[in-house]
Amino acid sequence: MMTDPISDMLTRLRNAFAVSKREVVLPYSNMKFAIAKILEKEGYVNAVEKVSSDSKFPMLRMGLVYRDSTPAMVEVHRVSKPGHRVYVRCDEMPRVKSDMGIAIVSTSNGLMTNKDARSRKLGGEILCEVF
Repeated sequence: MMTDPISDMLTRLRNAFAVSKREVVLPYSNMKFAIAKILEKEGYVNAVEKVSSDSKFPMLRMGLVYRDSTPAMVEVHRVSKPGHRVYVRCDEMPRVKSDMGIAIVSTSNGLMTNKDARSRKLGGEILCEVF
């Protein structure tokens, strides 16, 4: 039984980048799809789509981005975990690698990057950091 599907998603991405895969396929959920769309908008992945397979469970397919054979996503780690939630106010929003990276934040207005949350003056739960 998987207790943290977001950590599983991030681990699959990290492993796929480590072995230079071109795409990764994982179980679909609305939260994972929203995170993938943010990663697509920021240029870490491309071609995010929901795939209905022969099985009864849909899958999420993401194409991985490389720049000169270097992975676009160098570091990714989970901040808020099921046993330890991390919430911040808008003035405490983290700056990932001096704002070169992003943090994905769950706010009252949905999922967004730390930069968007800071500009909209929203706080929330820090899900993960990507660089």
